[in-house]
Amino acid sequence: MTDADTVERPSDPSHWQGRLTPDAQQAAREQEDLVLTGRPRLRADARRLLADLVRPHRRAIVGVLLIVLVQVVATMAEPWLIGIVIDTSLPHAQRGDYTSLTVVAIALAVSAIMSGGLRSVFVIRSGRIGQAVLFDLRRRGFDHMQALSVSFHERFTSGRVISRLTSDVDTLTELLDSGLDGLLTAMFNIAAISVLLFFLDVPLALIALGSLLPVWLLYRWFSGRAQVVFRRTRESVATLIVNIVETFNGIRAVQAFRREKRNDGIFAVLNEDYRDANKAAFKLHAVFIPGTALIGNVAQVVVLLVGGYRVAAGGLDLGVLTAFLLYLWKFYDPMEDVAVFYNSLQSATAALEKISAVLSEKPAVPEPSSPTPLPHPVRGALAFESVEFGYSADRPVLHSLTLDVPGGQTVALVGATGAGKTTIAKLISRFYDPTSGTVRLDGIDLRELAEADLRGATVMITQDGFLFSGSVADNIGFGKVGSSRAEIVAAAEAVGAHGFISALPDGYDTDVRKRGGRLSAGQRQLVAFARAFLADPAVLILDEATSSLDVPTERAVQRALRTVLASRTALIIAHRLSTVEIADRVLVLSDGRVVEDGTPADLIASGAGEFAALHESWRDSLV
Repeated sequence: MTDADTVERPSDPSHWQGRLTPDAQQAAREQEDLVLTGRPRLRADARRLLADLVRPHRRAIVGVLLIVLVQVVATMAEPWLIGIVIDTSLPHAQRGDYTSLTVVAIALAVSAIMSGGLRSVFVIRSGRIGQAVLFDLRRRGFDHMQALSVSFHERFTSGRVISRLTSDVDTLTELLDSGLDGLLTAMFNIAAISVLLFFLDVPLALIALGSLLPVWLLYRWFSGRAQVVFRRTRESVATLIVNIVETFNGIRAVQAFRREKRNDGIFAVLNEDYRDANKAAFKLHAVFIPGTALIGNVAQVVVLLVGGYRVAAGGLDLGVLTAFLLYLWKFYDPMEDVAVFYNSLQSATAALEKISAVLSEKPAVPEPSSPTPLPHPVRGALAFESVEFGYSADRPVLHSLTLDVPGGQTVALVGATGAGKTTIAKLISRFYDPTSGTVRLDGIDLRELAEADLRGATVMITQDGFLFSGSVADNIGFGKVGSSRAEIVAAAEAVGAHGFISALPDGYDTDVRKRGGRLSAGQRQLVAFARAFLADPAVLILDEATSSLDVPTERAVQRALRTVLASRTALIIAHRLSTVEIADRVLVLSDGRVVEDGTPADLIASGAGEFAALHESWRDSLV
């Protein structure tokens, strides 16, 4: 049996290495660290986030609390009235006087109606508050994650993002929909009953409340373990979701390389971890909740024995003992609600900490506080001034790069993989900021530009040509909000896409399906071209954008490019020299430095240098 057929289960964190993606490994390491240390994380951030979410609903919360208070008063009247019935109303009724019994019965009916009606109002209003809080949290999470820099999404995979916005938010939903309801009622009941027990009989009240000591000890035992267990649960489900999302995003590669058995083994390990985490949580539940109920039952038995002897001895009224026992039953019944709420709270706290961790992330390329406006019209002049950059501190990609690109010039970037071509494109798009030096557009530091101005002025087309679910027209119109059908068609005609779009079953209204799966790679790229041209940027960046096109399609696109790029600055990153030929200027990069700079014709005519050698190899390949 091969290693691909089995997945052992080592006991140390290193067993994740080589089995999962780096992000999934990081999630697993966080889980291991929490299990080993038990230290709460981000508690302050989580509390601030919760306070911020609740703040707009303070008045509504006060109103809900008042409703609960009145409901508790109505509910608490019932045992008191039953005691009056036993000690006063029934003796009067035995003598033929039913006035007291009738009055008390009416009072019981009124209190029951008030309690039920107010309960209904409370559930509706508290539900509205809870859903409003969750609505705001989901909106904040989604908006914030969109605003975070590319560097965040490159290290924080979509599986963990989905986990934060779905699984973790669902945990909070469970807390707000059911747990908070029970907690508020329970807390008011416990407070009211504690006072009423002493009012009814002090000795019995001391016995009843003395049982709170073992409840407190049980709570201390539970809370010390629950923090570790519930954080492990949240991390386990996050790691599981990461694995699921990445597996099905790469399903073609999984099936092409027969990775199914290996993936089954990895999933089995992660699934087992999640199951074990939940089993540990259930074991805590199995001790804490029944333990609380047991303490309450024992206290009621003791009160019944002591109170029964006192009633028999004539030292206590039967109605008082009955009311006391009813109150004591209501006292420990909400204790279980508090226990259930605390279970939900531990899980929700762990989830809230994970969400607050994401919301506390700051964009690596922050928006300027006082942005400098771009001049109109935008010329598209680019300048790199002694720019240095590396994706990690110990591995620089660009070295003191100084470069000027006049507005309207088409520049081709050529060089080996890793030379820094795509890095230059990312810096111009401000997906990253340089480690040192400055990148300017029309003389303005990109860090001083508003993001909307920069995104309106620059557009990058990458090799994959990502398409969203929807029609072809929707995907082209994505480049310009509110674009008309005529503008969409004109953009498609400009890049030579109109012909194949018209031949689709529904033309421009054809659904491209998930990630444009209904179209070929070349067709998806042409749609991406049309989208970019409709956006009409001053600077257009093509990062291997023609690599997926066949030769006839590429020639059609090149003809369109000569027309479309005539009035804008363009950077073309390409290994196909047929694409480079349309450039006004070629920059050959090596190890993050420009080693050749000139027009394609001049560099070829020199007969020396990397570009001339590349051109000769390309020409020989055509023979």
